[in-house]
Amino acid sequence: QVQLVESGGGLVQPGGSLRLSCVASGFTFSIYRMNWYRQVPGKERELVAFISIPNTFYADFVKGRFTISRDNAKNTVDLQMNSLKPEDTAEYYCNTEVRGNVYWGKGTLVTVSS
Repeated sequence: QVQLVESGGGLVQPGGSLRLSCVASGFTFSIYRMNWYRQVPGKERELVAFISIPNTFYADFVKGRFTISRDNAKNTVDLQMNSLKPEDTAEYYCNTEVRGNVYWGKGTLVTVSS
């Protein structure tokens, strides 16, 4: 079955960097768009970035600071996050849609605080 497992979250100071990773299994990873979302308690989950072939997309609030990448040989999609701000604090989720079904990882928590 499809599984998505995120890692890499943690506590970082404002201006710092973190790299999130999502390992995928159970589907032909290379042909599907992969997304990163985030959610703050009490707010809706929001799209941060996605990567397909050949396109990438970034939400305005991360453009120029975050970079999404994928390794189709390793079935991973990463999110490099630089110049982090306190407002980037959230649970970050890996997501994909395979044959009409939507899948989510369990999330990894990113806390940006001094």
